[in-house]
Amino acid sequence: MANLKFWQQSPQHWYITGKEQSNLKQSMTLPESVNLDALTKYLKHLEDKYAEIKQLMLKKYIPAQRKVYLDEEMVVTVKRRDLAENLNKDLQFRYKRLQIISYAFTSWVKSDKSSSFQDFVKQILNTKDLHDDQGIVEGLFEDDPGKAKEAEVLLYYIERFNELIALGEYEKAAGFAANSPRRILQNIGTVNKFKAVGKIKGKPFPLLLFFEAVFGTSHAFRQPIDAELTLEGIKCGLSEKRLDLVINWVTQERLTFSKEAGDVLYDYGEHNTYYKPKCLALAQIIYSECGLYKKVLLCLCKQGQIQGALDYMQQFKDFTSNDLMELIKLCPHTELIQCLTKEWNGKPPSLSFGLVVLHLFSADMEKVGIKLLQEINKGGKDAIENLMINDPFCSLESWQEMANICLQNGFDKLSNDIMSILRSQAGVIEISEEDETVNLMQHVFW
Repeated sequence: MANLKFWQQSPQHWYITGKEQSNLKQSMTLPESVNLDALTKYLKHLEDKYAEIKQLMLKKYIPAQRKVYLDEEMVVTVKRRDLAENLNKDLQFRYKRLQIISYAFTSWVKSDKSSSFQDFVKQILNTKDLHDDQGIVEGLFEDDPGKAKEAEVLLYYIERFNELIALGEYEKAAGFAANSPRRILQNIGTVNKFKAVGKIKGKPFPLLLFFEAVFGTSHAFRQPIDAELTLEGIKCGLSEKRLDLVINWVTQERLTFSKEAGDVLYDYGEHNTYYKPKCLALAQIIYSECGLYKKVLLCLCKQGQIQGALDYMQQFKDFTSNDLMELIKLCPHTELIQCLTKEWNGKPPSLSFGLVVLHLFSADMEKVGIKLLQEINKGGKDAIENLMINDPFCSLESWQEMANICLQNGFDKLSNDIMSILRSQAGVIEISEEDETVNLMQHVFW
C-alpha cells in the first residue's frame, strides 16, 4: 500500500511510445489518460497531425507509376534538349561561316583583286577561328551594320524557337515562328519539327497551334502564305476535324491556293457526307482562284446547282463534248443530263441524248442510263421522234444500237418506237444480219 500511495503522490507522466510516433512529442498524465474529455482532445490532436502528415506526403511524394511516366518524359525532354543544342551549335557555326564569307567577298570586291576570291577566303579562314565564340562577329559587315544587326535578330529567333521546342513550350514556339522576321520559321522544316512532337495527351495539338498562329498573322505580311504551307495547314485542320478553322482560313486569310489544296477538301467532303456541302463550296473557291474551270463546274453540279452550272458553262465556253461526258460520268445527275441534251436559251443541246445513253452503258453505269430511258419513255413516240430529229450528233447506227439496248432491258415499246422512226426516214433500209452479200457501196458505181 505504501508503494501505491507513493505512486499516487508522485504521479508519473504517460508518454506515447513507438518508433512511428516519436515525432509527436505529446504526453499525457495518468489522470488525463482516463479522462474522456482529455482523450477526445488528444484524439483530435492526433487526427489533425495525421491530416497534416498526409497532406505533406501528397506534396513531397508521388505514386510510383507517376514517377515512371515523369522519368520517361524527362528522358524524351533531355534528348530534345541535346538535339536542339547540337542543332543550335551547327546553326551558329554556319552563321559565323557565312558572315566570314560575306565579309571576305565585300573585302575582295574593294581590293585590287590581285588574288582569286578562293585564295582570299582561305586567308580570312586562316586568321579567323570558326569555333571561337568571341570576336568572330567583330569587324564583319563594317560597311553595312544594318545587315549585321538583322543577321543577329534572325539567329536569335532560330535559337529561341529551338529552345522553346526543347522545353516543350509549343504554344510559345508557334507564336514565335509566326512572328519571325522574313518568315524564316514559316517553312516545311518547322512543320516537320512540330510533326515530330506528335500529339500530347490533354494538350492542344502542337502542329495545329503552329498553323493557327501562322495563318492568323498572314495579313501582317506583304505576300500570302505559300502554297506548300497552305496545303499542309488545310490537311492538319481536316485531320483534327476542325473544319471551322479551315473555313476561316480559306475565306478570310491570305493564302496561296493550289489544285492539291482543292482536291484535299473535295476528297474530304466525299468521305464525310455531313460536311460535303461546305467542303465542296471551299473546294470551288480554291479551284476558281486557280482557274480550274472543269473542277469548278463539277463542284457546282455536285452541290445540285445545275442552273448555276449551265450559266457557268455559258460564261466560260471552253468546255468540249468530252469534258461534258466526263462531267456526267463523275456527276450522273438526271437533271444535269437532261439539261445538257436539250435546247437551252435558244441554243442547240450541248450533247446528244443517244450518245450519252450509249456512253453510260459502256461505262458500266446502266442504272443511270435506264433511268434516262424511263424518263424519255414517258413522253411517247412523239417525244422520241422530236429527240431523234433534233439530234445532229447521233448517227442512225447509234440509234439502232440504243434500240437494241432498250430491248435488252425490257423497254420493248421504246425500242419499237425508235426502230419505227428509223424506218420512216427517207433512204433508210433495214439490213438483216444474215444478208452478208449486200454491197453497201454498190450504188456508187451505177
